[in-house]
Amino acid sequence: MRIPRIHTEQELASGRSLRLEPGPSRHIARVLRLREGDPVILFDGRGGEYSARIVSVDRHSVTAQTLEYHPGIPLSSLEIHLGIAASRGDRMDWALQKSTELGVAAITPLLTERTGLKLTGERAEKKFRHWQQIIASACEQCGRCLLPALHSLQDLDPWLDATQAARKFILHPGTPSGVVAAEPPASVALLIGPEGGFSDAEIAAAKSAGFRPLSLGPRVLRTETAPLAAIAVLQATWGDMQPRRQHT
Repeated sequence: MRIPRIHTEQELASGRSLRLEPGPSRHIARVLRLREGDPVILFDGRGGEYSARIVSVDRHSVTAQTLEYHPGIPLSSLEIHLGIAASRGDRMDWALQKSTELGVAAITPLLTERTGLKLTGERAEKKFRHWQQIIASACEQCGRCLLPALHSLQDLDPWLDATQAARKFILHPGTPSGVVAAEPPASVALLIGPEGGFSDAEIAAAKSAGFRPLSLGPRVLRTETAPLAAIAVLQATWGDMQPRRQHT
């Protein structure tokens, strides 16, 4: 049986007894139905994880005791910063969840000319916390110990100016450009547009900022599918999804 992995925002150390937050506690008690003495794996998103055991379970909280520290799975050798136009409903949740599973290092939700999402003030803060939870849950599932950095929602132009990466790509259907295997870069910035695509002015601004057009074939992919396909291609070309060579 697979041991459940649980994320906590509390800083962990070996031999520590801690009361978990309400969200993880409810998940352990009501969904997983774990009991006193059951094993879990705890991680705080800062790197590494701890084997642990449930000390107590009640209706409102769960207490666990940390045991040994383990380094966990390594990060991808390719640092991918995903800049993605924020979208409505579950599409954004899906993109954040799956890009986390695929190993991105950082994610920035972006506002573009055709972005259909309007968020300010308290609504923006609530949505940001929701996205953080989506990412944490994805890390629980896929075995990551270090959460990707989630940056605040921002306009496209400042992000273009501030983004530093060895290679930069803007997903632009209809162009002949693809990913060409070459000397692996240390970092890649990947820019994904909204459902209606980028405007001509936004594409021109991205090119001026050093972003190279990237196409993923003849089909037009949805805004939640495009980043996943692009990340998989990048990881397979330069990252930790490269085919392993067979030694004879």
